[in-house]
Amino acid sequence: MVKTLHPQSYQDVYYVGDYFRQGNAVVMDLTAMSNAEAIQLVDFAAGLVVGKGGDMDRIAPKVFLLRPPGVEAAAADR
Repeated sequence: MVKTLHPQSYQDVYYVGDYFRQGNAVVMDLTAMSNAEAIQLVDFAAGLVVGKGGDMDRIAPKVFLLRPPGVEAAAADR
């Protein structure tokens, strides 16, 4: 399952972490956020992904795919 999130502020970071820890691939669309807050969220996501052994890919400007361990890119695209 892929969960697409459109955070409006850094406070929405909880949802990114929660869905990712549940084993879901997460698409973070940060286009509605300021650059400063988007950078903070990307930093958080990078730490989360490294800590869990997953991967993070940029799929468009300010849009990122977080894949938990064992989830291949092709599977996450479905």
